[in-house]
Amino acid sequence: MKNKIRILVMVVALMLLIPSKATSQGMPTYDNTNFISLVKQLVESGKQTAQMIKSVKFLKDAKEAIEKVSSVVQQLRAVEEIAQNNQRLIQIMQNDLQDILNSPYIKPDEVTKVVESFDAIVQNSLDTVEFIGEILSSDNLKMTDAERAEVLKEKELESKEMVSNIKTKTKRYRDIISFRKMQDKVNNRETNY
Repeated sequence: MKNKIRILVMVVALMLLIPSKATSQGMPTYDNTNFISLVKQLVESGKQTAQMIKSVKFLKDAKEAIEKVSSVVQQLRAVEEIAQNNQRLIQIMQNDLQDILNSPYIKPDEVTKVVESFDAIVQNSLDTVEFIGEILSSDNLKMTDAERAEVLKEKELESKEMVSNIKTKTKRYRDIISFRKMQDKVNNRETNY
């Protein structure tokens, strides 16, 4: 567009500087066809520029909408992962903890310690769920989507650690039970000498 204007200005300047042999009663002649054509081109160029600006704004808005949806999807995945980890905790508590507590190889004074260690993990899990509910539903915590996604990601990692901790504790107690069971068999075996 700028090049067209420059060329047009140069052409007009050259036309004025070049002496012409054709004169009409001593007055220079002026053809306004080129000027009208230039004005039409400028108007058309302005329309195209306005259309491009609208297209850029539309693409910007579309990009922002996609980023918001992407952020919501990330938050949803994090919440889903936390829910699955809490489900794993519940399954471990229902199955493994009951087996450990019912084992004759766990001493009565150890039952309290076992229950307390598992209870601390479950309480932390419940606190996490409550905190997530507050983050997702409350406007009191003025957070951007990115900040909310970051907090949810941290809580997701914490829930994975809780599952890992409870699995480790369950394995440790099972190993203790297995060792005591083997020790009991060794101590109470019948000897035939």
